[in-house]
Amino acid sequence: MNVDGQHYRTLWTEAHAGDVTAIDQTRLPHRFQTVTLGSLEDAARAIETMAVRGAPLIGATAAYGMALAMRDHADDAALRAAYERLIRTRPTAVNLRWALDEVRGILADLPPSARCDAAYAAAAEIADEDVAINAAIGRHGLAVLEEMLRAKPGGGPLNILTHCNAGWLATVDWGTATAPIYMAHDAGLPVHVWVDETRPRNQGAFLTAWELGHHGVPHTVVPDNTGGHLMQHGQVDAVIVGTDRTTATGDVANKIGTYLKALAARDNGVPFYVALPSPTIDFSVGDGLAEIPIEQRHSFEVTHISGRAEDGRIETVRIVPDGTPVANYAFDVTPARLVTGLITERGLVPANRDSLAALFPDRLEKN
Repeated sequence: MNVDGQHYRTLWTEAHAGDVTAIDQTRLPHRFQTVTLGSLEDAARAIETMAVRGAPLIGATAAYGMALAMRDHADDAALRAAYERLIRTRPTAVNLRWALDEVRGILADLPPSARCDAAYAAAAEIADEDVAINAAIGRHGLAVLEEMLRAKPGGGPLNILTHCNAGWLATVDWGTATAPIYMAHDAGLPVHVWVDETRPRNQGAFLTAWELGHHGVPHTVVPDNTGGHLMQHGQVDAVIVGTDRTTATGDVANKIGTYLKALAARDNGVPFYVALPSPTIDFSVGDGLAEIPIEQRHSFEVTHISGRAEDGRIETVRIVPDGTPVANYAFDVTPARLVTGLITERGLVPANRDSLAALFPDRLEKN
């Protein structure tokens, strides 16, 4: 996507050295900086600290982490160690495991001398596939938005509410939930995005607003609890969110607070769509509430907040009383019954087992 007219992906390889460069998302929105990943540990740490985040981007970064590991040592012990180090970085996003399994499966039968080049090639293929998947999600989602706009009394703008950051910063390019929005905007359709701030890490206020603004898409940041009010007053035409893991039955794990948006959407007759790249489908899981592990992150994310002071300095301040216990659940699960439809790279599909299995038999076979 574009940053002030210049195209970027979220990560890329440096041809002269084999290092990987990524946009450092912990610096946004006030500083646009990159971070160099030169080792397995660099890649793992980037995922853990959320310098890179979002299920598809986590998967691509992990794949490159395997390649970086093979650049240093490529024997069987190193392959096992790299996999084990990366698999424990984030527990909820299934793309992590999917990408690591893909790369490990390719490397396992190769001699150590061939593993480094093969790992880089596999990681590049995963990154390119992510871009293609998200572009296809965008095209199918654009058709949904075009139909919605035609049916809207009085025409546009089309008001879309999104939660967290499922934009191009969460992927290699295009984004998932934002891909239809970018394509609609680029096609000249009148669209406006309500951007949930998404506490506690503020991925909406920090990241979604940043990327939409730099691409020129009209948007407004709102506190998380505003969405229901907007829906009650007819100011939301659709909700589109991303997903970190989707069960075989269509339950969706996404950033904490997504479930509440789905409830409000159902109560107000607002369609609730999930942009679903197929690598996030976990056909081994049937009950999202019972089986998807929900990551609990450090209390610091809740007790402190960072921002830019009037003099330009980036300051971090405490907002919770000293000694106050904090719970920081990173995700929640939205049951399939609350999902209007899944916008996938192969089309719009109902959120149920039969539909997902019929559309993605190749993914089903791999589980």
